[in-house]
Amino acid sequence: MKNSLIITALIVLIFSCKKEAPIVVSLEDDVRLLASDSLKGRGTGTQGELDAANYIKSRMESLKLSPAGEDGAYFQSFTFAQERDPHKEIEYVGATDSTTTGTNVLGYIDNQAENTIIIGAHFDHLGMGGQGSLHRGEPAIHNGADDNASGVAVMLKLAKMLENTHTSNNYLFMAFSGEELGLLGSNYFAKNPTVSLDKVNYMLNMDMVGRLRADSTLSVSGTGTSNLWNQALNANNTSFKLVLKESGVGPSDHTSFYLQDIPVLHFFTGQHEDYHKPGDDYDKLNYEGMTKISDYIYSVIGDLDQSEKLNFKKTKNESEEVPRFKVGLGVIPDYLYDGKGMRIDGISEDKPAQKAGLQKGDIVIQLGDSLVTDMMSYMRALSSFEEGQSTEVVVTRDGEDIKVKITF
Repeated sequence: MKNSLIITALIVLIFSCKKEAPIVVSLEDDVRLLASDSLKGRGTGTQGELDAANYIKSRMESLKLSPAGEDGAYFQSFTFAQERDPHKEIEYVGATDSTTTGTNVLGYIDNQAENTIIIGAHFDHLGMGGQGSLHRGEPAIHNGADDNASGVAVMLKLAKMLENTHTSNNYLFMAFSGEELGLLGSNYFAKNPTVSLDKVNYMLNMDMVGRLRADSTLSVSGTGTSNLWNQALNANNTSFKLVLKESGVGPSDHTSFYLQDIPVLHFFTGQHEDYHKPGDDYDKLNYEGMTKISDYIYSVIGDLDQSEKLNFKKTKNESEEVPRFKVGLGVIPDYLYDGKGMRIDGISEDKPAQKAGLQKGDIVIQLGDSLVTDMMSYMRALSSFEEGQSTEVVVTRDGEDIKVKITF
């Protein structure tokens, strides 16, 4: 009850200035609300997630977005049974006592255009932990400020920026539920669209855009899904060190649209030590960086505003090339690192890397007999080991090569 009262109070605040100047809601305001303890981690199907959905709905109303969900509403609900077999696809079913219901939130800008651009971000997270959490210890609230309150905040900012501008397309803004359980909300929409997918120009996905680093590295995936992406991304870039990746398939909601032959982009500022842990809180985000990302996406949209509908291209599925391995080093790789080797961005407790003395910032250049030149060669090398085996790892630290022994 307390959670609902807090959300209700905030919704009243948003509309309290209805007859006066509308209240200005900042990126930080949106993140602080969505990543507050009162929502208890926004686990799919929980009261906290539904409260978050109501908040996003109220924000869309305040931005004068038209409802674009089911039956003239802002919501699109979907119900599923939790599947114990991770290799079996979840099926959407009717609601029973043993099912879970997620809620997508959809708002629309109708410019009376031929085609529509989808701008999306997931708003669910891991609740109190459980499956998917990297936290070790008692259950704790996983607020998910970067993952993915940051993406929702940027989406809402873009909705404000695109009011009466770049009007050659319509805009569908979507906050997805169920991403952490397997892209369920975006997958459901792709199979049950509320707008014609044939009229979708392209889809932009913001997932974890809240921690832009000092070197301003920004990863953009899906650049191979249309011929125009690279030109538009590079021509409008004045702030970022871009890491461009061609594949339209990845562990976020843009994949659901790529599989419907729609050009996609996924914006991402990188993983960190708080990823899928209780420490992912609002006060650790780079709001100036989020503003720069919002402005950048807005510029890319503007650059393509007068273009014809983007062509779609299939890309290599990079996930199919990932080797299978039976052991782990216990590190968080730096997925934005584009130098030689595999840079360590975080160390997990009580795992082989920590026990061997490896540190954040170390660059793995050799694992056993295999040279490590990039992420793929690192994974290939790791796939050759089994639990209980030992090997030597060579890392570069502060310009010096260091050899350590690792036991898996």
